[in-house]
Amino acid sequence: MIMTSKPSRGIESRPGVCGGDPCIAGTRITVWGLVQYRNLGATEDEMLVSFPGLRIEDLTSAWVYYDTHQAEIDQQIQDNEHDEDE
Repeated sequence: MIMTSKPSRGIESRPGVCGGDPCIAGTRITVWGLVQYRNLGATEDEMLVSFPGLRIEDLTSAWVYYDTHQAEIDQQIQDNEHDEDE
């Protein structure tokens, strides 16, 4: 039996969806939310349980996006933490 994995959905930003923040394509799961969840100590396994339909390939896409857009994502984390304080 040949095992194949589904291709990554990638990352997309859509006006009107999560404030235009980068998300896993076709979802409302933000890259900054996943990065923050990881920063708080969540494992990938915990994320896959917490976000039904999320695949390991999606997490890989999020980490690659973060690696190449770190300042943008860090700013989104900071902005959203500030919003919660208000």
